[in-house]
Amino acid sequence: MRFRSINILAALLLSSLLLAGCGPAQGEVETEAAALEDIETWRAERFAALKEPDSWLTLAGLYWLDEGENTFGSDPSNDVVFPDEAPPRLGTFHRADSTVRVDIAPGLDVRYDGEPVASIKLDPGGETASVILEWESLSWFLIKRDHGLGIRLKDSRSPALAAFDGVESFSADLSWRLRGRFEPYDPPKTIYVPTVLDTEDEYTVPGAMVFDVAGQTHRLDVTGEPADSAFFVIFADKTNGRETYGGGRYLWVDAPDDNGAMLIDFNKSYNPPCVFTPYATCPLSPRQNRLPIRIEAGEKNYGKGVL
Repeated sequence: MRFRSINILAALLLSSLLLAGCGPAQGEVETEAAALEDIETWRAERFAALKEPDSWLTLAGLYWLDEGENTFGSDPSNDVVFPDEAPPRLGTFHRADSTVRVDIAPGLDVRYDGEPVASIKLDPGGETASVILEWESLSWFLIKRDHGLGIRLKDSRSPALAAFDGVESFSADLSWRLRGRFEPYDPPKTIYVPTVLDTEDEYTVPGAMVFDVAGQTHRLDVTGEPADSAFFVIFADKTNGRETYGGGRYLWVDAPDDNGAMLIDFNKSYNPPCVFTPYATCPLSPRQNRLPIRIEAGEKNYGKGVL
């Protein structure tokens, strides 16, 4: 079964709005100092985003729900076992096909939108989770994937977040800040992208960005809608599995100017969320976006992020 990936892409966009970086307007003259400053600003914003109390580093669990009742809490007898800091029994998820309701155990101060809640219907939402429940530092919400319906758990006091001190990157190199061109597909294509869950997600591809490296022309399909102001790119290269994550990296590029010109800055290539946590459901590089060259720019691998 394939699942349309608008929720995944929207989540990545929301977590990465600061990461795209504008750079100069197409056609403007850019100084070397300004370009390097732009890259350093992007890295600082990337670090700040990962240090946020709801970043990918706070993921503490991902639990797929069975049909019927799913008790949850820290006691091992529960169907869904939360970390030790949770109460022994927090409540019960009731799944009926695509509908999930949660009943909270009496006496527990679980909140939704700042208010105490005893029972509520969960919704995987659109661009963001529409119902997020909180108990002390823990928060959880419903997601929908090919595997079915699951509960994603976050902990704002996550040890991974507390220990995070940045991601090693290649040195900023303006030779990887390229001028390329956009070649639209008419009509836009639909592609199926593999994920770490061994499933496929459906993406819209409005075109490809085309660029030259060492006299050779390369192209990468971009995802999004034709009218978007920026496009999302999942790509792989020959550094993967060595200096960088084996499943590829991500990049945002501004939409082309009226002449089809694009600024492509591989210094802003960054790790998928699954580098930081085993509880993310990352899309991986599609076959046509696997470059036969080394992109020695952007973020390197982090921790035990191997594939």
